[in-house]
Amino acid sequence: MHFYMETLIETVYCVQPTGIVDSSRPNYVCRLNKSLYVLKQAPHAWYSGFASHITSLGFVEAKCDTSLFIYCQDADMPFLLLYVDDIVLTASSTIISALRWEFSMTDMGPLHHFFGVTVERRDESLFFSQ
Repeated sequence: MHFYMETLIETVYCVQPTGIVDSSRPNYVCRLNKSLYVLKQAPHAWYSGFASHITSLGFVEAKCDTSLFIYCQDADMPFLLLYVDDIVLTASSTIISALRWEFSMTDMGPLHHFFGVTVERRDESLFFSQ
């Protein structure tokens, strides 16, 4: 998934990027409107933008874990677990399409391992072990 370019809350300046320096004003700096990958604010800005988008789709942030989102408008009740920029998603193709519309995503197939946890499908359930 690519970093979602979210509007910054605070004012951030940076030097003019190499190759794009204004020759008439070489000592000027750039004021950033959007987050860049290298900024210390980038993870928070990305998470805020991502959380805002998926809550607009109907997901609700779990009270027990801010990285877990639950879609409460379906009888199936899909879950989305976010760790940095990795996602575990149990959802219909409609929800996946809505996320792909906004974010660059790669489907890695059925879940086997995630964050040191082994996942096995057993009938209609999942078995997690470490």
